[in-house]
Amino acid sequence: MEVIHKIGRRKTAVARVYLSDGNGDITINNKDLSVYFPTATLQYKVKQPFTLTESLDTYNVRVNVYGGGITGQAEAIRLALSRAMCEIDAENRSILKPEGLLTRDPRMVERKKFGQKKARKKFQFSKR
Repeated sequence: MEVIHKIGRRKTAVARVYLSDGNGDITINNKDLSVYFPTATLQYKVKQPFTLTESLDTYNVRVNVYGGGITGQAEAIRLALSRAMCEIDAENRSILKPEGLLTRDPRMVERKKFGQKKARKKFQFSKR
């Protein structure tokens, strides 16, 4: 199997995933998964496409991720891995789609407008 390259995005985080045959090593920005994402929740999010398709120790994953916070980065990696799993086997699509792992979450931070304190909040109004 050749190396499969996919991109996942979430908020301002962008993850580039390179998937190849191996023994289940996950490397993120040249660090191990447990070092880069210390909490179990984020590790679960990254491994979710593998656990659902029952291929946890089948592939080596190399990830370059930048932008956003750690949760956004973990979800960007999850989307990219889900897309890669669908390219490997079309049967995986029917497993991952109902779980919502193939949907790009479009929610972004709203920009700040001029003449206002924040995106929606206004400066305090003074009648007199």
